[in-house]
Amino acid sequence: MENRRNDKRGERTERPAYMKEKKVDENLIFGIHAVVEAIKSGREINKILVQKGIQKEVFHELKDATAGKNYFIQYVPVEKIDKLTTSNHQGVVAFASPVSYFTIETLIDEAVENDTRSCFLFLDRLTDVRNFGAIARTAECMGVDAIVIPSKSSVQVTSDAIKTSSGALNRIKVCKADSFKDSLFYAQQSDFRIVACTEKTSVPLYETNLRGNVAIIMGSEEDGVSPDLLKLADIKARIPMDGEISSLNVGIATGMILYERLRQIKH
Repeated sequence: MENRRNDKRGERTERPAYMKEKKVDENLIFGIHAVVEAIKSGREINKILVQKGIQKEVFHELKDATAGKNYFIQYVPVEKIDKLTTSNHQGVVAFASPVSYFTIETLIDEAVENDTRSCFLFLDRLTDVRNFGAIARTAECMGVDAIVIPSKSSVQVTSDAIKTSSGALNRIKVCKADSFKDSLFYAQQSDFRIVACTEKTSVPLYETNLRGNVAIIMGSEEDGVSPDLLKLADIKARIPMDGEISSLNVGIATGMILYERLRQIKH
């Protein structure tokens, strides 16, 4: 439907912004009761937006539903929620995940029990959905067993991310971790080699052993791998470069280290 109307002179003019139809995200849940029911049913939720100054009754109902659960809840002005939907949202909307998340500890236990040589890719505070989608596509092609992302302060699996990944996020397992440090320590105690891709080392990638069980850490677009995760790593690997620019896009860097792993295990 065109966003145009006829004025009194019969000329066609643009509809006012408030009259234009809004494209609603199919994974958007709005209204306190709908959000609470989604939580009770165990549906995967990426984020919950709550209107600032919300009614006490609504706030307490939501608080009771999320008690003991580690949901990312953000308090925002009502205008932000109004931009998402014109429906009666009652000051609460939630973004449901289009995929089900796995638990990294469970996948690690399965790998140890089945004696498989697994590769888990940890994405430390990645924020760009295009990078995320491209990395997921590369990871699926390179035989990565699972991608691990933080529960908060990170890109999540959304419809846009799935589209950018060319559907790879529907094929590869994705885990959410409340604490990257704890999850990596668990992997380390299960005889996984922790490899951090970073510029803060002199060890070139081609001298790094990527065979066997490995957990590879890729850092954020802004400042790379977190210092506390670098300290935990068994190996720090640097991608050799010969140009004047000192860093690579995280998606490109991920492709290079995953290719090196695949090359090593195939030869």
